[in-house]
Amino acid sequence: MTRVLVTGSAGHLGDALVRTLRKEGADVMGIDLLPSHTTDRVGSITDAVFVREVMEGVDAVLHAATLHKPHVATHPRRAFVDTNVTGTLVLLEAAVHAGVECFVFTSTTSTFGRALSPPPGAPAAWIDEDVVPIPKNVYGATKTAAEDLCALVHRDHGLPVVVLRTSRFFPEIDDDPDKRRTFTDPDNLKAIEFLYRRVELADAVAAHRLAMAKAPDLGFAKLIISATTPFSRADAAGLGSDAAAVIEARFPQVDAVFAARGWRLPARLDRVYDNTRARTQLGWTPRFDFAHVLARLDAGDDVLGPLAAEVGSKGYYRSAAESLAP
Repeated sequence: MTRVLVTGSAGHLGDALVRTLRKEGADVMGIDLLPSHTTDRVGSITDAVFVREVMEGVDAVLHAATLHKPHVATHPRRAFVDTNVTGTLVLLEAAVHAGVECFVFTSTTSTFGRALSPPPGAPAAWIDEDVVPIPKNVYGATKTAAEDLCALVHRDHGLPVVVLRTSRFFPEIDDDPDKRRTFTDPDNLKAIEFLYRRVELADAVAAHRLAMAKAPDLGFAKLIISATTPFSRADAAGLGSDAAAVIEARFPQVDAVFAARGWRLPARLDRVYDNTRARTQLGWTPRFDFAHVLARLDAGDDVLGPLAAEVGSKGYYRSAAESLAP
C-alpha cells in the first residue's frame, strides 16, 4: 500500500486530502503546525530533523502546507520565505533522501500576479501555463520560487514532481474589500468565480490524487487547476467590456436563478483560467463548473459541494479580510 504524507493537514486542502484518503483506507500521515483531527504529527516543515523522521517509509508527498495570500495582511515577509520556500526545499531534499516516488506541490494561480490585471476596458487575460508569472506580492513571489526549486530538484535528482497552480477554493469571504462591497452575498461572488477563477474543493482533491498517480510518467509538470470555463479566447474582448452580456448569452437561465436570490452579474472579468492542460495530462474531469452550480442553485442546493461543507471554514481567511476593513 502506498504511504502518503500530507503537509498542511489542518488547512482546507490538507484536511480534505487526509479525510478523503482515509475514507478510502489509504495509509496517510498528516503533518501541520496545528493539531487537528487530520494531523498525525505536529511540527514544522522547516525543521529538517522532524521532516526526515516523518518522511521515512513515505512513497508520495502531497505538499499543501503554505502561508496564503490573505496572510500577507497578517504575517511578515520573512515568514513567507521560511514556510513557502525553505519549507518546500526541506521537504524536497528529505523526499530525495528517502527515495520518495512522487511529489505533488500545491502552488497557486496567484503566481501570475500582474499578468492577471489588464487595464479597464481591455480584453480579459487568457491564462494558461504559457503565461509568464509576474508576482505582485510576497505570496506569489515565494510560491514561484518554490516552483523553481521543485523543477531544480527534479532536474538534479530525478524526483517526479507535479506542480498544481490551484485557483481559489476557500469558503471564507473574499479578502478584497471592493468585491465585498459589490457582491454583498459571498455566495454570489463564489458562484460567479466558477466561470473563471474558482475550483471546487473536491475537484482540487481529485486533481492532487491524479497528479500523484501520473507524476512518475510525467516527470515534471506545472498545471492550472481551476473549474472548466465555458468561455473561449474569442470571448476575451466581450468579457473585458460587458461580461454580463456574454454570460447571459451563454446561460439564458442565469437571470432568473440570480434574481431569485437578489444576486448580480459582474460588469467585467479581468482573467480566465484555462485548465485544458490539466484535463489532458492528468485525465482530470472536474465536476463543478458554472452550469453545474446553476443547476445546484435551481435545485435549492448550496454553491459549494458537500466536501467543502464538511471541511468548513478555517478562520484565517476571514481574519485577514477583517484586517482589510471595510
